[in-house]
Parts: sequence; structure tokens; C-alpha cells
Amino acid sequence: MTAKLDFILNAENPPIERLLALMTQLRDKDGGCPWDIEQSFASIAPYTIEEAYEVADAIEREDLKDLRDELGDLMFQVVFHSQMAREAGAFEFNDVILGITEKMIRRHPHVFGDASARDGEAQTLAWETQKAQERADKGLTASLLDDVPLGLPALKRAHKLQKRAAHIGFDWPSFEPVFDKVEEEIGELKEAIASGDHDHMAEEMGDLLFVMANLSRKLKIQSEDALRMANAKFERRFRHIEARLRDQGRAIETASLEDMEALWVEAKVLEKAAAQ
Repeated sequence: MTAKLDFILNAENPPIERLLALMTQLRDKDGGCPWDIEQSFASIAPYTIEEAYEVADAIEREDLKDLRDELGDLMFQVVFHSQMAREAGAFEFNDVILGITEKMIRRHPHVFGDASARDGEAQTLAWETQKAQERADKGLTASLLDDVPLGLPALKRAHKLQKRAAHIGFDWPSFEPVFDKVEEEIGELKEAIASGDHDHMAEEMGDLLFVMANLSRKLKIQSEDALRMANAKFERRFRHIEARLRDQGRAIETASLEDMEALWVEAKVLEKAAAQ
């Protein structure tokens, strides 16, 4: 153990080699960590998703120190999965690095080859074309939607499904017709509510959310990001209500809806004034 620990702690060794050695030791059945040894790809996957969200959170808060730490946590997840794959004889960390390097070269022929891209939109189109070719090379030809990950957040997956379909022309020509669809879906949701059929309500609510995601995409807005911003706004204003009631010596549970609405409006006014 001493020799392994010395290698991990030795600042003269490449940082990534030290991290890989640490991960190997954690998974070592002779002297490793029981929790780490018991893990599998499936059990670690939720942590990987959580760490990606924590990276996004640090970016949204513009906290670069925290971003550094969260990127480290996310990197650890990559190393963890790679170590388990190495133990299974499937691949190892260097294969992951080589794979993404080759993929990025392949998907940027305007940088590393003879192709050209006049702007970001043209490059996005070329990117999707290259991805389609890669799917065909892998034999994923049954559907354009085959490799849109099921584990994505639902709004983000809706965005990707719609974008994939739009790539071959299955899309509204502009955002205006989407508004008509929004109105149609709201009407159908109202009918479902009137029927009292809960399953039907859930179906129509899903349709409405799906078309709203489509509207976001047409407006070049990531619906997941937009909803996260709305969540942050709600949290900010609700905390203002709580703070003002505390200042008044009142528990929020005793406040009326009218009192809370007034403080909500106050929070909006203060935000607008601060932005000017």
C-alpha cells in the first residue's frame, strides 16, 4: 500500500496517472474500499448524472472555484466507469480519450480537413450529417431516433427527438404555426380535465409540454435551461416572501394568499429596479 500511496501523492507524477492509480486502489479487492468494490455501471450512473448537473449549477452561479471542483467530481465518474470497464476487459481510460479525440477530428473536417463552415448554423448541419453517417456505420439504421438516450431529462430528450426529426424536414417551417398547436393542446387538456379521466389528463399535459419544448427549439432556446431559469426565479421570489415575513415576525404558514401575492409583486418590482 505504501508504494501505491507514494505514487498517488507524488506531485511529480502526471495528475491523471495519479487519479487512475487511486481509482485502481479503491476497486482493489485486496485492501480497497468495500463500497467502491460493490458498485456497478448501473449503480454509479445516477451519481454521474448528478455530477453533470452540479457542473451546470456551478456554471449558472458563475462560481469558477466550485466549477473546478465539480469538474473534478465529474472526471472521477469517467475514471470510475473506465476502471470497471477495464476490469471487465471491455476498454480502459486511454481508449475513452482516444475515442473522443478521433470523433472530434472526424466531426470537425472544417478544422482538421478540407471542408469549410461559413457559420455556426452550417457547422451544426454538418455535425448532424456526420452523426447520421456514424449511426449508419454502427448499423443504427432502423430509426433516426435509435440512439437518443432514454436517460436524458424528459424536456431535453424532447428537444433532441424533435431536432433529429427536423434534420430530415419533419418540422414546422417557423415558430408561428407552433403557437396554433399550443392553443390546440391547451384545448385538448381542458377537455381531458372536464372528462375527469386522470390518464387522459396526463397524456394531454405531456402533449402540451412536448409542443412547448418544440416552441423553445424553434426560438433557439433550450427548454431545459429555460425551465431551470424559471425555477431559480421562483425560488428567489419565494425566499423574498419568507424573508419579509420573518422581518415582520410572522410565520409563512400564517400568511394569507393575498399577503404572499403582495410580497411576490414586491420581489418582482425590486428585481426590475435592480436590473435597471
